[in-house]
Amino acid sequence: MTSTPTPPGLARFNAAEEPAARAALHEVCASTAWAGRLLAGRPYATAEDLYAANDAAMAGMTTADLEEAMAGHPPIGRPKPGDPASAREQRGMAGASDELKAEMLELNLAYQERFGHVFLICATGKTGEQMRDAVKERIGNAPEQEREIVRTELGKINRIRLARIVEEGDHA
Repeated sequence: MTSTPTPPGLARFNAAEEPAARAALHEVCASTAWAGRLLAGRPYATAEDLYAANDAAMAGMTTADLEEAMAGHPPIGRPKPGDPASAREQRGMAGASDELKAEMLELNLAYQERFGHVFLICATGKTGEQMRDAVKERIGNAPEQEREIVRTELGKINRIRLARIVEEGDHA
């Protein structure tokens, strides 16, 4: 059985000095605890090992860790200026009508008032309408239920962003 070579981006991440690797992980997820867990697991033999570490770190996040992670995400429909990841992930809102954008702003504000944080969804590949429908559906959730949905969505976002590091080595 032959072993698969480590993808070049993953090899660069594994070899990066700790401050550079931490900075790369901060671009993926703003949780200090999450980044610490992934740093502690280096080196990763495969991308799947890195993704599994993400999943384990997500499962171990406290409410405070989740809040810290969510604080790094802009509201849907308002990507962070100068942040290509944010703009790329929210592409589904880019061509949305002014009415849909206004409705999303109103829904974002109502959601934030109810839960105390931004509406978080893995927006990659979703249309503006799908994101609007998701916030409408989720705004009625109990806070505990919503926190677990956010944990799942954040895990999906992290995997997509980690894949960019693995594939492109876009980090240091």
